[in-house]
Amino acid sequence: QVQLIESGGGLVQAGGSLRLSCVASGRTFGLYVMGWFRQAPGKEREFVAAISKSGSSTSYADSVKGRFTISRDNANTLYLQMNRLKPEDTAVYYCAADRSNPLNRVVADYDYWGQGTQVTVSL
Repeated sequence: QVQLIESGGGLVQAGGSLRLSCVASGRTFGLYVMGWFRQAPGKEREFVAAISKSGSSTSYADSVKGRFTISRDNANTLYLQMNRLKPEDTAVYYCAADRSNPLNRVVADYDYWGQGTQVTVSL
């Protein structure tokens, strides 16, 4: 079991950057695949990025590839560095943890979710 708390969202203009953080509770952080997802108003929650338990492997949605970077430290924190932000990146961003499955981008496979942090990108 793990509890997740996101932070770092905000309002930025197109082309700007934000860094999201997700702090996970417990001493078993390294046993979980971690992911970032986002959900815009009226749309389904969608995959953004994921990282393996060791941090050695990553996966990105095509829409953010080359602009976003997912990482994790050796303690309990997951990060999402977002550069060259676009208005279409506007959404609530959620971090999630998955202990039972390999690195993947399926929403239903993740076991634990944070409350989300709002990212708004203006024109």
